[in-house]
Amino acid sequence: MYKSMEECVLDLEKHGHLVRIKHEVDPDLEMAEIHRRFFEAGGPAVLFEKVKGSPYRAVSNIYGTFERTDFLFRKTFKKVQKVIELKADPTNFLKNPLRYIGAPFTALSALPMKNWGKAPVEYEETTIDKLPLVKSWPMDGGAFVTLPQVFTLPPNEQNVMKSNIGMYRIQLSGNDYQLNKEIGLHYQLHRGIGVHHTEYNNSDEPFRCCCFIGGPPSHAFAAIMPLPEGLSEVTFAGLLGGRRFRYVRKDGFTISADADFVITGIVRKGEKMPEGPFGDHLGYYSLQHDFPVMDVEKVYARKNAIWQFSVVGRPPAEDSSFGYLIHKLVSPLLTQEFPGVKEINAVDAAGVHPLLLAIGSERYMPFRERKPEEILIQANRILGSGQTSLAKFLFIAAHADNPNLSAEDIPTFYHHILERVDWTRDLHFQTKTTIDTLDYSGDGWNAGSKVIIAACGDKIRSLTDQLPDNFELPEGFQNPVFVQKGILAVEGQKFTGKESYEDVELLCKHLEQFDLDSIPLILLVDDSAFVAKTVNNYVWVTYTRANPSHDIHGVDAFIEHKHWGCRSALVIDARIKPHHAPPLVKDPEVTAKVDALFAEGGSLYGVL
Repeated sequence: MYKSMEECVLDLEKHGHLVRIKHEVDPDLEMAEIHRRFFEAGGPAVLFEKVKGSPYRAVSNIYGTFERTDFLFRKTFKKVQKVIELKADPTNFLKNPLRYIGAPFTALSALPMKNWGKAPVEYEETTIDKLPLVKSWPMDGGAFVTLPQVFTLPPNEQNVMKSNIGMYRIQLSGNDYQLNKEIGLHYQLHRGIGVHHTEYNNSDEPFRCCCFIGGPPSHAFAAIMPLPEGLSEVTFAGLLGGRRFRYVRKDGFTISADADFVITGIVRKGEKMPEGPFGDHLGYYSLQHDFPVMDVEKVYARKNAIWQFSVVGRPPAEDSSFGYLIHKLVSPLLTQEFPGVKEINAVDAAGVHPLLLAIGSERYMPFRERKPEEILIQANRILGSGQTSLAKFLFIAAHADNPNLSAEDIPTFYHHILERVDWTRDLHFQTKTTIDTLDYSGDGWNAGSKVIIAACGDKIRSLTDQLPDNFELPEGFQNPVFVQKGILAVEGQKFTGKESYEDVELLCKHLEQFDLDSIPLILLVDDSAFVAKTVNNYVWVTYTRANPSHDIHGVDAFIEHKHWGCRSALVIDARIKPHHAPPLVKDPEVTAKVDALFAEGGSLYGVL
């Protein structure tokens, strides 16, 4: 139960989970590259003691492994789980009262507490230019706050329980922002701050907004936790932190008393400024777009403040631990939110929103041939709820077909689906709809399509990793490589536009001459060996680069009463398209510099 980020850092160090870097490090790309090295090696958290251009220290990678994330919340996690179990089913208390006897006392920590004296974060005032201005990727528009806790209240409201805290990235420098005076506020679909923004636009009240950085690690986690509307993040921060969320009122703002830094400001109504690009967690840049802008009022820092940051990029990254912990916490609520659904895996390696794997229940007609019926209702419920509504590809299987099937075991899950799927029946599209803001595979910003692949029933084929006799590809296509049994990756020419769609149709027509029943899924890609190398490569390339309505094709395809299907293999065109955002590539000079640092680091970097 940490009172501050410094307490957390010292505890991590005491237990061998943190290293200090004592020499000066540049926040412009260099700190991010060092962070990536430690994360990719499964290494410790990193405390940067001397940040170039800033008097403040910085820490990253505190959530860098699942084991360390568990360690951070080791004293409170099980207690919070019990509270959530009671939320899912209050009768659990009657069934096992001894297990839940402490739950009401745990819930007391959810009540926020007003700080009547001077708050720790009020120790000093500073300015934006003195903060560690961390830039993560070469094309980033400037420096960003990557683990912000953005706090807002509705107009004319002071009740902290009615607040919203979200992790909406903040651009501190670059573009047209006046340093120390303006910062960019980026938020996406299905975010609580949008409700407040709308209310302020319809009122005369200034839109006050605060950005908290650091504080107890539960505070950053609460900002990303998907909570029901009406339940404030301050309550969850207290629960998980085992310590009530402390706040103070100052100059009309509600400020986190225990944060390391607080930026206060007024969001301009009806005005936007260019924000981005930003190397984001799908592994590509989110491009520059107009977003709300905030006029900076004050910047506060506590004594011995530590700037907490992370670096996102192609998953998995440090923020993968958020998904891991969320899954552990909310799994008891799954059946309440999605009746009949046994499991959902928002696939982290595919960027979470592009790909969901689910297992549902098929109970409607047990006396006749099994086919997808109830699981289709469950799939639509998933696509109609909160953050899961941003999913693009949703594969759903029926639990009864294999009670031991797990959506977390991706290769086995696909094997199960592909043994049963009927491409003439089991594809269900939604076109011209919304997708994740960070996903540029669609035909517009936030615009694209979705597809449900629902497979139920007995196995109808055996899968193979052998090509059919006399198999050959038409001109322009090459290097067929199996990802796993039943999934074949094929290289195509660079996608250029309309003529490339025509090339795919020619490929599908050519493949009609072969028996592909044992190879039901074919991927058209830029580099087949890369896609087939790992499961993570397969899901990242395929589902971040394909827009279902445009990029799903089929061998012997047909349309019948507005239903599209194919009688042979399904073909997904996962090549990079001209409208896609560029993938993240490191700066070679910075990489070489960090290579030299690690070579000279001796025992400091020997932890890797």
